[in-house]
Amino acid sequence: MPIRLVAIASILLPVAALAAEPRQGAAAFGGWRGDAPGVERRIRPQDLPPPFATDAHATQPDIVPRPSGAMPRVPDGFVVELVADGLEGPRTLRAAPDGDLFVVESRAGRIRVLPADGGQPVLFARGLNRPYGLAFYPPGPDPKFVYVAERNRVVRFPYEAGARRAGGAPEIVVKRLPDGGSHWTRDLAFSNDGRQMFIAVGSASNIGSGMGRKDAAEIAAWEARHGKGAAWGNEAGRAAVFVATPEGANLRTFATGLRNCSGLAVAPGSNDPWCAVNERDGLGDDLPPDFVTRVADGAFYGWPWFYIGANPDPRQGGARADLSGSVTVPDVLLQPHSAPLGMAFYDHDAFPAEYRGDAFVALHGSWNRDSPTGYKVVRLPMRDGRPTGGYEDFMTGFVLSDEALWGRPVGVAVGRDGALYVSEDANGTVWRVRASK
Repeated sequence: MPIRLVAIASILLPVAALAAEPRQGAAAFGGWRGDAPGVERRIRPQDLPPPFATDAHATQPDIVPRPSGAMPRVPDGFVVELVADGLEGPRTLRAAPDGDLFVVESRAGRIRVLPADGGQPVLFARGLNRPYGLAFYPPGPDPKFVYVAERNRVVRFPYEAGARRAGGAPEIVVKRLPDGGSHWTRDLAFSNDGRQMFIAVGSASNIGSGMGRKDAAEIAAWEARHGKGAAWGNEAGRAAVFVATPEGANLRTFATGLRNCSGLAVAPGSNDPWCAVNERDGLGDDLPPDFVTRVADGAFYGWPWFYIGANPDPRQGGARADLSGSVTVPDVLLQPHSAPLGMAFYDHDAFPAEYRGDAFVALHGSWNRDSPTGYKVVRLPMRDGRPTGGYEDFMTGFVLSDEALWGRPVGVAVGRDGALYVSEDANGTVWRVRASK
């Protein structure tokens, strides 16, 4: 199907929140029927059910063509517009300083540019190995490179302002990343001072299957090289965030125990990386929560032995009990099995002032839950750079029933115009959300 850049009339969708107070405790869980723009949830560690409180399910709505006239729902005061359709599995979105929108089509192994002037999409690069992460370097108004994280390495292309085609062959920056396994996405981001490159690599499995065992001396030697709680065996170099120079030198483990950080972003005004993390499956409908968190250097976040603090995964048989006091509790817990992917901080002033500094996260949607959840974009309110602990539905309406859906959000990016751009890979569309005033 050919790609279309879509110019349609703006549609304002007034939506009243379903609840004025945050949903907490058991009310914070649940499926898609309770979703609507403005609904706020606060999931706390003490709210978690015990393992296997429900059976583990393997269910997911079927993907159907977008019904005629179907549109996402957004809060009052915002407008949602279809920007492009006909893309092949669009995933990561990144806005260039000149306003062009870079779209990573991972399955097709290519990157396209949606021009800021509304022109036809342009092929920037192709022949890539499951590209996912993309970043401009150096940070700021005049980048010289476009970095791309493939499933097995990091490369960069020469770039000049306004360029819509790669300026030359890719240069290899990080020669080898772990390949294969369940998680192939590799996101990347730069610190705002341009000195550090962060790379996220997901686990090869759900709970570290096939890692084998090490004795205490072997563990101590391994962790001295790879960090507290670092996985080994077929999980070596995975379930972690790594850091290197922009040239790929001095690559080392930054943080461990992150099952799959599919969304990596650096907070504005700081050099702190944040992760949107897919947690494990098979412990029940409401366990464990996915999460978003600031990632601290040297921190361990639990996988595969613990989850959300010192909660042991019963399938590990008590292994690594020595780590129970070393697990960092993440900042914001999300509905379990929501599958968070893209993440972006709002650093513009086109939205109302209270959105400044907030984070947006795309939830790709569940496959391991009886009632579907996710399939939306949520907002994480921040105050003085710190999350408030809850999150709000911002963009919903992609699910039609327990059996059918037409959209799975993946990428989020803030454009030069201050709008929020969202990709979804079920029907290959890109959307723009802007303030109506």
